[in-house]
Amino acid sequence: MRDALIEDANPALREDAEGILCTAIEGDISDDTARAIAAACRRLSDSGRQVLVLSDARGMGTISASARKVMAEELRNVRFDAIALFGASFAVRVVSTLAAKTVQLLTRQSYPVEFFETEGEARAWLLAQRDTLRARRRSGA
Repeated sequence: MRDALIEDANPALREDAEGILCTAIEGDISDDTARAIAAACRRLSDSGRQVLVLSDARGMGTISASARKVMAEELRNVRFDAIALFGASFAVRVVSTLAAKTVQLLTRQSYPVEFFETEGEARAWLLAQRDTLRARRRSGA
């Protein structure tokens, strides 16, 4: 189910037909961008749907300390299921990993965060994660 509010809030965020939240951030992640990403994730989490994030990191710059703090605070009550980033530079991989670990510590939840070279690889992995989660929920595990 597509959430028009996500796309209306920020054109760099959209939910695709598979229910995956897609992000494509160009340049540095500002506090406002961090808030928009967090709000989109929170809407999905609050709806009870899976929170699967596919991030196009090819044009992503840095995540400032204040934006990391905003994300950590805003994502405190969000349940994530899986995050896949593709095209990330080494620096973006390091900062993204640190940001994800911070959110995981604050939320006391663990979820996979993986990096891929291509969107196709990242999307295939996310869909496999989704199918595994659905199978677990059906079996009551």
